[in-house]
Amino acid sequence: MRIALGLQYDGSLYSGWQTQVNQNSVQDGLEKAISAFVGDSCKDGPIKTIAAGRTDTGVHALGQVIHFDTNVQREDFSWVRGVNSFLPPSIVVNWAKPVPDTFSARFSAFERTYVYAMHIGPCRIPMVHSRAGYLMLPPHQQLDVAAMKNSAECLIGEHDFSSFRSSECQSKTPVKTIYAIDIVSDGPWLYFRICGNAFLHHMVRNLVGCFLQIGQGRQKPEWMTAVLAAKDRRIAAPTFMPDGLYLAKIAYPDEFGIPAPWLQNSWLPSQITKL
Repeated sequence: MRIALGLQYDGSLYSGWQTQVNQNSVQDGLEKAISAFVGDSCKDGPIKTIAAGRTDTGVHALGQVIHFDTNVQREDFSWVRGVNSFLPPSIVVNWAKPVPDTFSARFSAFERTYVYAMHIGPCRIPMVHSRAGYLMLPPHQQLDVAAMKNSAECLIGEHDFSSFRSSECQSKTPVKTIYAIDIVSDGPWLYFRICGNAFLHHMVRNLVGCFLQIGQGRQKPEWMTAVLAAKDRRIAAPTFMPDGLYLAKIAYPDEFGIPAPWLQNSWLPSQITKL
């Protein structure tokens, strides 16, 4: 049978989601926990998981979805409680449910939402170290949020996002579709919510870097249009830090009955989690 799990994790301790040689990945920790829970009951060999999004080093998840195949049958609550008992505090299973073999955590998803949380001010906040991005600005200087919002309009729709693509990206095509971009300012906090069908390696962090160039007045809003049209990574801003990036939500067809992520348990503001 095929089991789907909903995960949250603090990615600051990991080299990303995907298993890598001599690295500490979220996938390794989860598969080890599942294998420990099922023990000798599993007759199909090592547990192998497939994720909706392969988050990078230092990137977090509020609504990651994975699936795996197993011959072991357990109640939904038993999967949650049992696997969590073998996981470190930085990873948690929120829900579990059986799904049909036609379901794929990766390929059945039609929409992915990332949130970037950033603190802005003259000094960083040590209590949110590695869990939020940081931009140092003197007290008298403010970001031009209206200009950033204006620059985002050209990104909506289907485009070639090569200018925002890492050289290590393994995607078959740079053409992706962005459905919505929301930028919310809340005192010393700034939040980006970007929703699309799929994302390139480092795409969200590269977009955030460009937005900040515009917000600080170093570039005009129309610069974003020129960067997009150039299809050249060298034209865009440097990749921004991973600390504040969260894989927030994955959307699937209703037929699979995949639960919504537990965003109400996060520290992100309601104007972001309810969008």
